[in-house]
Amino acid sequence: MQKIVIVFLLIVFALFVPKTLYAKELTTPSGIPLTEIESFVDDYVSDYIGKETAGAGIIIVKNNEVIFSKGYGYGDVDKKQKINPDTSVFEWGSISKLFVWVSVMQLEEQGKIKLDEDISNYLPKGFLHNLKYEDPITMLNLMNHTAGFEEWIFDLGYATDDHMKTLEEGLKMHEPNQIYRPGEVVAYSNYSTSLAAYIVQLITEQEFSDYVEEHIFQKLGISDSTFYLGVKEPLTKAKVNGYELLGKGDFKPSTPYYMSMYPSGGINGTAQDLAEFARALMPQVKKSVLFKNENTLSSMFKQSYTVNRNVPGIAHGFWEYHGKSKGYTHGGNTASFSSNFHIVPEENFAVIVLTNQAGEVDLTYGLTKELVGEREINDVKLTDLPDSKITEGKYITARQMESGFLNVYYKLMPLVVKSVNETDIEVSLAGQTAIYTQIYPNVYKMNKGHSMFIPTNVLYFSFEDGSVNQIHTSISDYLPMKNNTYWLAFSAILFVYCVLFFIISPFVLIITSLLTKKRKLLILKVRKWIYLLNIVGTAFIVNIMVLIIRMLSNSDRGYAEVLPQIMINYILTVIAAITIGFILFKWNTVELTKLQKCFYVLTIFSISMLIFLLLTWQFYS
Repeated sequence: MQKIVIVFLLIVFALFVPKTLYAKELTTPSGIPLTEIESFVDDYVSDYIGKETAGAGIIIVKNNEVIFSKGYGYGDVDKKQKINPDTSVFEWGSISKLFVWVSVMQLEEQGKIKLDEDISNYLPKGFLHNLKYEDPITMLNLMNHTAGFEEWIFDLGYATDDHMKTLEEGLKMHEPNQIYRPGEVVAYSNYSTSLAAYIVQLITEQEFSDYVEEHIFQKLGISDSTFYLGVKEPLTKAKVNGYELLGKGDFKPSTPYYMSMYPSGGINGTAQDLAEFARALMPQVKKSVLFKNENTLSSMFKQSYTVNRNVPGIAHGFWEYHGKSKGYTHGGNTASFSSNFHIVPEENFAVIVLTNQAGEVDLTYGLTKELVGEREINDVKLTDLPDSKITEGKYITARQMESGFLNVYYKLMPLVVKSVNETDIEVSLAGQTAIYTQIYPNVYKMNKGHSMFIPTNVLYFSFEDGSVNQIHTSISDYLPMKNNTYWLAFSAILFVYCVLFFIISPFVLIITSLLTKKRKLLILKVRKWIYLLNIVGTAFIVNIMVLIIRMLSNSDRGYAEVLPQIMINYILTVIAAITIGFILFKWNTVELTKLQKCFYVLTIFSISMLIFLLLTWQFYS
């Protein structure tokens, strides 16, 4: 009887248990059978390729094996050159940062870097000049983007290599101001990452790109990727064109991306090479390729920063993602390319999506979300949740330029939060919206909406004195708008008035001059100064418009390229001040009609107001 029972149990185990395990192994984390994965991806991608996206290389890894690899669309739209994920080279953008963090962890396990030590101990004395706080900045602050640096877009990337400097020179020339206390605000920072890479460079006495080549690329067998554009001749031949979307199905070739601070986003490579990197970060059957100590890999994926246990945080530079299972991810964007890297170690699963499309989110994030699934929330009680009305307001990303004229841009593009009902909020940004549902007290998860919100699909609102003082995400926090929105609207109206005045006033002066000449009236000495003042005002408007148009056409500029416009503002201000002085000095020496007095006063007021607005908006820096 015992033998019969044993045989019966063995049969049951053979028939049922293996099937269950096998079925689990052959699905994505979201539950899509791998046998259906190609048809699923094909169907999803068909809504975007050739319409919203020029092309893409997509690779899916399961159990350390590439189980899906396919190219979609074109690397060259005009020549109909198809994309091959094995050979087509893309710009990876900020996915490059992950190679910095792996490098740091390699040195940490060797005892050459301590993550909680003041980085000034690794840098040359006096290397950083723009620090506001005495609190030390640690390597963990750099990894968690909590060092407190403001955003600085100038000299980050160039369309040609003419302006490129070494990593050290780039860091010295373009150090941003520290505007937050270290450890308090997540403000995504390219400078922080490049600074960490420079520390690696100093410790190892190798150029950072050479270090990565030797200690990561070569170990992984990566041969078609590099941190520099144009260094390897075969690489540039295989590189696909980058595109901007003008309209549905209408793609404009864009520019390449050269970086002095290249560790923050300079890698050019294939989807296949990035898949090799993903495989090396999975639970290893054999010894880790990247680390000598088997515990370093698991330590790297331990949470290094969070503000609430119910929200995704940061794991040593990797963004946590609450899918069906916990994932680690990082996106990338350059002037012409968008990408996403997503791994789920406990499922031994990875998704690589590279596109040659600027600002693409539907494939990089939308498709990834479908494959990794969403975390189920079952333990929340609706009675425990505060009313969503307390979250309402306008917020500015902590990743902002506080210094310089571009600070205005962030005030014009706030994140707007509105209450829909007691538990739901509507979040709006740049004309797109999403609905978030409260899942824990003051923790909101994206329910539906535009794909651009997927990277920040969980928001946590923290409060101080009854008001929101910060919206936390793993990528970058949001802070309440400091400036009164009414003042912002009023100042915008004043600026429009100044623009209209100095566009119309030259024509008024021309007409009055013609009438004066016709009537053979004497030209007042003060009038020539009024003419000059109006010309200065018009020149101000033209100069500002040129600056705005140049930045909108291509924001990837060196600061030296916009410096002429800044200097022109100074010159025009000096001329305006001298001119107003002469007008006031001559005011009582001539007889003026009431209409002339009114126009002259209006001119002085208008240019004074214009200069005040330009000072307020920092158009002098």
